[in-house]
Amino acid sequence: MKVHYGVENIEIKCPVVTIGSFDGVHLGHACVIQHLKEKASSIDGESVIISFEPHPREVLYPREQKIGILTTLEEKIIILEKYGVDHLIILKFTLEFAQQSYNDFVKKILIDKLKIKGLVVGYDHRFGKDRAGNFENLQELANEYVFFLEKEVVFEEDDVNVSSTKIRNALAVGDITTVNRFLGYPYSITGEVVYGHHLGHKIGFPTANIQVSDERKLLPAIGVYAVKVIIEQEIFNGMLNIGIRPTVSNDGQVSCEVYIFDFNRDLYGKTITINFIDRVRGERKFNDIEELRAQLQKDQEKILKLLKS
Repeated sequence: MKVHYGVENIEIKCPVVTIGSFDGVHLGHACVIQHLKEKASSIDGESVIISFEPHPREVLYPREQKIGILTTLEEKIIILEKYGVDHLIILKFTLEFAQQSYNDFVKKILIDKLKIKGLVVGYDHRFGKDRAGNFENLQELANEYVFFLEKEVVFEEDDVNVSSTKIRNALAVGDITTVNRFLGYPYSITGEVVYGHHLGHKIGFPTANIQVSDERKLLPAIGVYAVKVIIEQEIFNGMLNIGIRPTVSNDGQVSCEVYIFDFNRDLYGKTITINFIDRVRGERKFNDIEELRAQLQKDQEKILKLLKS
C-alpha cells in the first residue's frame, strides 16, 4: 500500500475512492473496503482510501471533552495494508478545510487531482461543509463528472449496527469482548516501557509501566485485563492493570502497567504492544499488601485458564 500525505503529484490508475476517518477500522469498514476493492478490480483500477489527520472532531469541537481515538495513524496504516488497500491518502484536517463545500471537494480533489472513476460511500456517509454532501447530492455530481457512485449497505453483527461510537461505548465500560467482536481483531495499545515506583517487585508481581505512544489513544475502563504482550515480534501472556492503584498509591494518577508471565528481561526504553483479550475485574482497594498479593495470584490463575481457552 502506498501512503500519500496530500494529493499533489499523485498518479493512480483508474482510482476508485472511499472517504472517512476510519477510526477503529472495524467490520463495517471492512465491508466498505471489500466492496471498494471489488469495484476497483472490475475496471482494472486501484483502490483508494482518503482519511484525515487529526480526527475531524478534534478540530471542529476543540472545547469538547477529549474524544480520544481508537486507532492511531500508524495503526490505521498497518490495518489498511493488511486489508489490501492500494493507496491511502492522508489529508490534514483544519478549520479552513472544513469550510470547503462538498461540491468543491469533489471538483478540486476527487476530479481535478485524482481523476476518480468511482466513489464508494457508507450507508450514512456525509462530507463537506455542514455535512451537506449526502448520497443524493453526490449522485448529481457523479452524473455531471461521469464517475460511478456506490452506497454500501449497513453492516450488522448479531443484529447490531457496528460503528466506532458503539466501540467507544463498549471500551468505556471495559466490554472488550464486544470491542474485539466489532473490530474483528484485538484492541491494542502501543507504548514505551518507562520507570515506575517498583511497587510490583515488592509483592512478587514486577510490572512494566507503559507510556502510551499517542496520548489521544483511548484506554479501556479501569480494571484488570487478560492480555497478549508483543515484544519484538514475540508474544507473551500477561495481565494488565489500568487504574490508580489505590492499595499502594494515593497520587490519583492513572497508570497502565502489565505483568508478563514467565518473563524476566529488561524492557526499559523498549516499545511494546498490548492486545486486550478480556476484562477480569474492576479495580478495588485492598486492606493490605498481602490481600492484594493473594488477589493477584487468583487473577493470574484465571487469566491463564482464559488465555488457554
